[in-house]
Amino acid sequence: MHGALRFALVVLAFGVLACAPRAAPTRAEPGLEGTSWRLVRIQSADGTTLAPDDPAKYTVAFGSDGASFRIDCNRGYATWSTSEDGQLAFGPLATTRAMCPPGSLYDRVARDMPQVRSYSLRDGTLQLSLGAGGGSYEFEGTAP
Repeated sequence: MHGALRFALVVLAFGVLACAPRAAPTRAEPGLEGTSWRLVRIQSADGTTLAPDDPAKYTVAFGSDGASFRIDCNRGYATWSTSEDGQLAFGPLATTRAMCPPGSLYDRVARDMPQVRSYSLRDGTLQLSLGAGGGSYEFEGTAP
């Protein structure tokens, strides 16, 4: 009888664990996953604004398995995660290393993307804010 009681308690414990609520995943917020964006402007902390010569050369697409970037003449990839309070983090950015033409924003964008700390979606735009008052990036939506 002692063994049967122990077995029943183990079965009961597994049943309780199987029914316990699980935390919602924060990996990919539905607001970003499956969306694509092109760069409109970079706002520096000192008030300086930069705009790309062609927004289509600077894009980000959020997929379920990572974010794909076009940064001028290079392509890139990074993991990403969000939280409910608007936090956004990119993992290390892996890019191709082609030499872009003079005036390219490649170095700036490649340096800044891992520094992104939060985002907001408003009126068809995506705002990415950098940590420690580092400025922000504004993107407009594109077809995926």
